[in-house]
Amino acid sequence: MSLIAIRKRSLTVETVFHEGGPVAATPLRLAAACAVVRNPYAGRYEPDLLPFMAELRALGTLLAEELVATLGRDQVEAYSKAAIVGVNGELEHGAVWHEAGGWAMRQVLGDPKAMVPAAKAVAATGYRLMVPLHNIHASYVRSHYNTFEVGIQDAPRPDEILFALVMATGGRIHSRLGGLTLDQVAVHDGQR
Repeated sequence: MSLIAIRKRSLTVETVFHEGGPVAATPLRLAAACAVVRNPYAGRYEPDLLPFMAELRALGTLLAEELVATLGRDQVEAYSKAAIVGVNGELEHGAVWHEAGGWAMRQVLGDPKAMVPAAKAVAATGYRLMVPLHNIHASYVRSHYNTFEVGIQDAPRPDEILFALVMATGGRIHSRLGGLTLDQVAVHDGQR
């Protein structure tokens, strides 16, 4: 029997044309794919979460492929992941998404080098979570430090978890604070 029971999914796409300055030549697109699943461990302590984590890889792949289909695989420059655990669960139930969601995005995007940032919380239904993003190949590309809000009005219920993946087609519109730029990434080790 599967540990993954999806109640609902959502896809949110945001297009940014400007941030008060001139209209960008190419708008920034950000998208979040979310899935609300039953928490198989709600209300009890489970010492072995690895089977749940392993099974979540398929969900991660599904959400990552949806984002790539929405934004275009070759257009994705930033990413992140998030989990909101209903109040009958524990933070560790959301932490299973670190490996499952991160692995799925790396596979779908062709093995980018930078770590996948994350946010997670145990919270009441309707909670909104700000998720940090950065460049998929080098964590220190300052222009790509951004955030995106995830959440669903009726989720997660106390015995559910909302899992999310987020991708963006570039850095912040009008980024002008210096630092490492995309054309300066040389080592390609996820750092510099």
